Amino acid sequence: MPAPDSDTELREQPISRPRKIIHIDMDAFYASVEQRDNPELRGRPVAVGGSALRGVVAAASYEARRFGVRSAMPSVTAKRHCPELIFVKPRFDVYRAVSLQIREIFAEHTTLIEPLSLDEAYLDVTENRRNIPVATEIAEEIRARIRAETGLTASAGVSYNKFLAKLASDHNKPDGLYVITPKMGPLFVEALPVGKFHGIGPATAAKMQKLGIHTGADLRAQSLEFLQRHFGKAGHHYYWISRGVDERPVRPDRIRKSVGAENTFQTDLFALEEARTELLPIVAKVWRYCDGHGIRGRTVTLKVKYADFRIITRSRTLQVPVSGQAELERLSLALLEGVFPVQKGIRLLGVTLSSLDSEAGDDADSAPQLSLML
Repeated sequence: MPAPDSDTELREQPISRPRKIIHIDMDAFYASVEQRDNPELRGRPVAVGGSALRGVVAAASYEARRFGVRSAMPSVTAKRHCPELIFVKPRFDVYRAVSLQIREIFAEHTTLIEPLSLDEAYLDVTENRRNIPVATEIAEEIRARIRAETGLTASAGVSYNKFLAKLASDHNKPDGLYVITPKMGPLFVEALPVGKFHGIGPATAAKMQKLGIHTGADLRAQSLEFLQRHFGKAGHHYYWISRGVDERPVRPDRIRKSVGAENTFQTDLFALEEARTELLPIVAKVWRYCDGHGIRGRTVTLKVKYADFRIITRSRTLQVPVSGQAELERLSLALLEGVFPVQKGIRLLGVTLSSLDSEAGDDADSAPQLSLML
């Protein structure tokens, strides 16, 4: 979750009438579509994307996840975790078609739909087309319709703001529903480890833990000044979500300016070859999102953070959009090679694609950063 752009987006006082927000998240979407369409894959560990010898996993079925297989994991590692893993080539045209089916179901209930990707979205049902007063009832109806019309399962979170609705949808996965009421909200956040907060990645969670911040209660105990001093602009965001406060509206008209992903490493990188190996899953995640949303871009930017926290960026802009993952890899690796040899170890690498030409511009966020957990 990006930090809010202004102080007006998160306020201490609740809005006069609590919103009713639903977060719908499809369960292992790509892998579930493949299992639906191929009965031989049902009940078996499936990885979408990659192969037994190279590439990275784009998505994993729940059967594969039980072995520790995760998205963005190198395929070789995934196969080592799960020798019986079946690799399936992605079919993004099919995933997009199913996503449109699901959005049509959403649209029967509300016009306030904020898609985050092909498989998840926020819905504001405070005022809804069917005048159903209980958001939980709407969520149950949507889940039932998705199952009946697509043969797939979805998890849902219901709450009075986006932050808590997102947390709630993760609470009973897969095929579950969880409700966080205004009375429950602050207590729910207090008990949650900071690493479970949507928008707080491994690096930020580790930094918080070094500061003695392990749970939402610990985060809430910090002053706004303390959080801003240690986390910059994001400190304001952390201050309010630790209190269960998030007044960002559901926005159906967002325009994406860039797509990026980055990863902070446990051990600093000094060799070009190990840096190349670490960069490839980051590139794959960026391209997977772009390809899944029909997004193309002309500018590739490499971000490098050194052990002393100095950050540099290197960019290249083409005359035409990047044509595929292989080209994005080639451009990113060329930028990486330009920063070697290094005097200081590299603690973070990131890749961003911008100057976008989107076929689905309102499906995405403004200047997002995708979370990459390896």
